Amino acid sequence: MQVAFIVDPLSQLQVGHDTSVALMEALQRRGHRIFCLGLADLYWDQGETWGSVEEIVLDLGADPWYEVKERRLLPLSQMQAVWMRKDPPVDAAYLYATYLLDHLSPRRTLVLNHPAGIRSANEKLYALQFREWIPRTCVSSSKALLRQFVEQMGQAVLKPLGGKGGEGILRVNAGDPNLNSLIELSTQFGRLPVMVQEYLPQAAAGDKRILLLEGEPLGAVNRIPGEGDFRGNVAAGGRVEKTEITEKERALCAALAPVLRQEKLYFVGIDVIGERLTEINVTSPTMLREICQLEGVDLADQVAQWLEKKVPIKA
Repeated sequence: MQVAFIVDPLSQLQVGHDTSVALMEALQRRGHRIFCLGLADLYWDQGETWGSVEEIVLDLGADPWYEVKERRLLPLSQMQAVWMRKDPPVDAAYLYATYLLDHLSPRRTLVLNHPAGIRSANEKLYALQFREWIPRTCVSSSKALLRQFVEQMGQAVLKPLGGKGGEGILRVNAGDPNLNSLIELSTQFGRLPVMVQEYLPQAAAGDKRILLLEGEPLGAVNRIPGEGDFRGNVAAGGRVEKTEITEKERALCAALAPVLRQEKLYFVGIDVIGERLTEINVTSPTMLREICQLEGVDLADQVAQWLEKKVPIKA
């Protein structure tokens, strides 16, 4: 099987943390060929979508951790799977790339997550359809409405709609003399909507990441905020600990599963605080490495086995 990963530059990936590397390693171990490219390497010509790809061989004990065997131009229809794992932001370049991936025939090549699914699933806004599972939430660019929400809640969390890894997320308090300024900066002075949610005190005990594979829970990890921060994101200085998926969280996953399957969002990470859904991550969900290390299981190999069965053309 030939699998292409659309990722950030390989030199920027962290071997011990990055889920993309874990997936590549598991696939290579099972005898499959790994190809990598970036958004700028995609193009359309002669009636189909092509890529300027690097075939790599992984050696995680070496520096660098990969060797480029060959770089060449080829139609991506030659791949059994194309895995879109470029980190946000989901900007114009990202969206244009998804339109190019739309031209790959599902009869030949599995694209995951599905380009249309990614376009429909803003990682903050997508959770709004599951109203019974989310904290009280407001989305607006209006300073008056956002301020009113914060004053009603007493404490709230202000989130930009296009960030990742906890970037730009603010814990705000009613009566803070800086509140107007914080809202202005977050909304770019009313030009962009933001999300504001009630602050869940359980966040101090951790922000749980649950990975789902075709709607089914694969594993989970709890992310504990670092010293002097309220965000549990590892990228923001949080640490990880072993955790269990509760029965209520399994019910949440079951509620999400039909929608995720319909949208062909195969590999997803949801964020849960106090058994409440806060985000649905579909672009490049992480924490696979950490769950494997804490649980002593090879979930990356499970994903690789699933992919072998899922691709339309076996190789």
